Amino acid sequence: MRLQIKNGVVFDPLNGISGEVMDIFIEDGKIVEECKAERIIDASGKLVFPGGIDIHAHVAGPKVTSGRILRPEDHRIGVEKRWNGIHSGTGFSIPSTRVTGYRYARMGYTTVIEAAMPPLEAKHTHEEMVSIPIIDNAALTLFGNNWNVMELVRNEDYDSLSSFIAWMLRTTKGFGVKLVNPGGVENWGWGKDVDSIHSKVLHFDVTPAEIIRSLAIVNDRLKLPHSIHIHFNNLGHPGNYETTLESMKLVEDLKGERQSMHATHLQFHSYGGEKWKDMCSKSEEIAKYINKHEHITADMGQVIFGDTTTMTSDGPMEFSLYKLSGRKWSNHDVEIETGAGIIPVFYSSKNAVNSIQWAIGLELGLLIEDPWKIFVSTDHPNGGSFLFYPYIISWLMSEKRRKRTISRIHQAVNSRAILGSIDKERDFNDICIMTRSGPARALGLHKYGKGHLGVGADADIAIYDIDPKDVDPSEESNKILKAFRLTHCTIKGGEIVSRGGEILSSVDGKTIWCNPYLRNDEFEKIRKRIERKFYLNYTVSLSNYPVFDAYVPNPMEIRIEVS
Repeated sequence: MRLQIKNGVVFDPLNGISGEVMDIFIEDGKIVEECKAERIIDASGKLVFPGGIDIHAHVAGPKVTSGRILRPEDHRIGVEKRWNGIHSGTGFSIPSTRVTGYRYARMGYTTVIEAAMPPLEAKHTHEEMVSIPIIDNAALTLFGNNWNVMELVRNEDYDSLSSFIAWMLRTTKGFGVKLVNPGGVENWGWGKDVDSIHSKVLHFDVTPAEIIRSLAIVNDRLKLPHSIHIHFNNLGHPGNYETTLESMKLVEDLKGERQSMHATHLQFHSYGGEKWKDMCSKSEEIAKYINKHEHITADMGQVIFGDTTTMTSDGPMEFSLYKLSGRKWSNHDVEIETGAGIIPVFYSSKNAVNSIQWAIGLELGLLIEDPWKIFVSTDHPNGGSFLFYPYIISWLMSEKRRKRTISRIHQAVNSRAILGSIDKERDFNDICIMTRSGPARALGLHKYGKGHLGVGADADIAIYDIDPKDVDPSEESNKILKAFRLTHCTIKGGEIVSRGGEILSSVDGKTIWCNPYLRNDEFEKIRKRIERKFYLNYTVSLSNYPVFDAYVPNPMEIRIEVS
């Protein structure tokens, strides 16, 4: 269908458009300069954004499935009935796959990055991603605790490491390089962790610092569209901001075409103090560093008060949560590659630590000056459900709303965090960058039609029933919240998929993956090494390992020529 969106108040930061009243034309799923429309959508007095991009979430794969099994009580909330050809589903913090797609689409999101794919379980991850309707997906392949990686890092064999990463992305149909507590998860297989980025990984004689830097170097060599995507060591521990700053400094000198590091769920890595009793915010120190350096992007990892499920490839961190809370817990080791843990969590507004965690995420979202460096996230579902993104937006845009929340939570937030003293307010252009254009550019997907509304871009568009010219966000934050919860209209690939909260069409999303090209001799050399590893260490055969084309029926392959 050829569409015309008429008289919308358009924000498109990648093309320098900030609140202009204009028309957008769509043909064959793409934005065009002009066409003879078969249907006109009157967007007069309405906000028009590119489709939302969630740069970091856990929506598919073995951890998510295990979380659904571990938490039957989560299924009682948010039941959606089958109607009008739309599938039924359930779950709140861990919704079923189809419900995940519907809920993102209702909010105007059209692309989501699955943040942690174990290579051995990539088939499972892709099967779930394919069953998520409407939204495009990409998965980040886990490398930070892989035996092959650590051996090649120890030998400083960057050529073979480059070949291995390229082979693995092709084999798992992964989008980028993910590190989770590098070295620490391998040590957890022996009941230990790492204390710092300079601790030795047992049996491999390498350190987290060496793993981080080596993978960043190789990532640049391969010219992957996204930087390394890193969950730092010591997540969730008082005093961990020092580890965070040390880790960021490791790649300061790497000057590529884009940033060399994406620091994910940064709130969980910005703690001061020596123990939980004196835990405090160190967001100011983290923000100062990021403001002075151009090699880093980050997402917030905002905590939301209430019940959720934490799940991460950082097994030792989940065990420490189990010891703190005593709640039911699951841990899993993925042979020679990674591990994972799951535990239910309740963030209480009456709890000092939880209140400070809530404040830190917003502090980062406000103190990091450039909105192109900090993006909205909850590390879904770890900090809370993605359904709370409208709340985060309203807090970022309204000091009055933040202070109202501060008055209702534990007052440790006033002495051990600085949110109450921050008067900055984000505007609609900032929000568009932090939820669309910024993630697209950080992921390198702006070159492939994501995150903007220029001619040739994918026709992924969110229209919200709010006129930014008639709203004072500081005074009318409830109107902001209401508008961003449900779009007036969501368009995916040129098709209207949602209107006023009603799902009209369950189109298929695309699976985005990177295919760095290897010469035949390089491919054969690394394949021989991998075959030997499978023979010696794996419990599956190499022939059962790759994700074949049949698992990805609607691919968006990004082919990369490596010099």
